[in-house]
Amino acid sequence: MPDAGGTVRWFLAPDADPVPTRQGVGMAFVRVVVGLMWLYNVAWKVPPDFGRDSGSGLWKFTSYAVEHPVLPPYSWLVEHLALPTLGVFGWLVLAAETALAVLLLTGTYVRAAALLGIAQSLAIGLSVAYAPEEWPWSYWLMIAAHVALLVGSSGRVLAVDAVRAGVARAARLQQVWGALAVVVGLFSVLASAGDPLDPTGPGLRSTDPSLSLGTYNLLGGVVLVAVGVALLLAARGMRAAALAGGGLALAAAVLLRAQIGFTDPLLGGNGTSVAVLLCLAVVALSSTRAPTRATDAVPAERGSLDEGRTR
Repeated sequence: MPDAGGTVRWFLAPDADPVPTRQGVGMAFVRVVVGLMWLYNVAWKVPPDFGRDSGSGLWKFTSYAVEHPVLPPYSWLVEHLALPTLGVFGWLVLAAETALAVLLLTGTYVRAAALLGIAQSLAIGLSVAYAPEEWPWSYWLMIAAHVALLVGSSGRVLAVDAVRAGVARAARLQQVWGALAVVVGLFSVLASAGDPLDPTGPGLRSTDPSLSLGTYNLLGGVVLVAVGVALLLAARGMRAAALAGGGLALAAAVLLRAQIGFTDPLLGGNGTSVAVLLCLAVVALSSTRAPTRATDAVPAERGSLDEGRTR
């Protein structure tokens, strides 16, 4: 009989199995690119109606499953369950895709995220693959990318999973995300000088290659800079700074998520901004209980190797 508990533990274990360096780097690149795909696309899932009133957004693309059916039983489920309850269904989609962006970009519980990504890619493909101007192979490739992440040890480089496994320094991850937050924050502060409290905010984004790190007005940019500085200080051993930065990022993400679609966001953000702030919170808070120096994580592993050589 299959060991269900063992399977669950494998999915939740750090995705940091030993692999050649080039494979670890290559798979980390795939993980980040796939994470950026989900990050860009959460911005247009906007509550509370998710496009129902305007016939756009999530409502439009979900309805393709009925108008251009790929699999009739799935189309029936969409027509009779998903569309009539789009307020609930939309939140589930938004939560799933936000989680995918955050977990893949930060390299946290990568195997579980990859499994979720396979399911979400399949659901999207069954909804829109036969719609006009769609390329069905896009969804086969999305599924294939997540399968590769599931089995490819993609959490060994620049990932929380590597820190959880004790094979990488938390400090390196904090430095990268801290520097990124400072750059995006400073850009947002400077770009929003003409309209400091713009509810949409400027941002590092481009619709042509479909890349975005979110939008932030001056206040949102200041929050990013503060979180980034806290992470850079945490990388130097100040764990209190990681707690402070992580708490600030989490509070800002919750505030934005509560406002988007209901009122003008105080930080000038969108759904992508929420995911970026959650990434910063995950990196900060997950590293507060992990080694911050390479020498803190290595001795046990090195000792076991030395012991093995003496046998």
